[in-house]
Amino acid sequence: MAKKIMIIRHGEKPSDDDSIRGVSKDGSHDPDDLSVRGWQRSGALIGFFAPPHGRFSHPALAVPDALFAEAPSGHIKSQRAKHTIDSLADGLGKHVNLKHTRGEEKALVEDVLATGGAVLIAWEHNSIVEIANRILGDDKSSPQKWHDSRFDVVWVLDFQSPPAVWKFTQVAQMLLPGDSPHPI
Repeated sequence: MAKKIMIIRHGEKPSDDDSIRGVSKDGSHDPDDLSVRGWQRSGALIGFFAPPHGRFSHPALAVPDALFAEAPSGHIKSQRAKHTIDSLADGLGKHVNLKHTRGEEKALVEDVLATGGAVLIAWEHNSIVEIANRILGDDKSSPQKWHDSRFDVVWVLDFQSPPAVWKFTQVAQMLLPGDSPHPI
């Protein structure tokens, strides 16, 4: 069973008006991929989740034993969630589990809970609240909206036993200029 579940939103995306463009890994224009800032966040997450000398910026963080990301499906072609944690996965020598798509949050949570150790999930922000609520078992322990402008926070859920409950913590990433130190 998972003992720690860390949830992040995928990295920054292109703007709706195309003033901030999405780019693929090879640098070509791709409206379904991360923006340059999103790629910068992806790279910065390596040291955040696997810091040199094991010194985390916050005690609630851990090196993930397993990584899950939202898979593209149907009309949703975005690979932002996967690309956000690809570099971290490569650095850890792990693969990213892409078994679930948006709309399959219940099955995702079941698989995550069945995974041992610390788990990192990268997902689309509108569904993160549902994921957290399913794990926590209520809709009162975490914020019920993930703001559109926030790409810079981690929700950490730690299993506490006894009394067999999940503890919710927010951690500010503070990885890029303009990141907020405040929780959602």
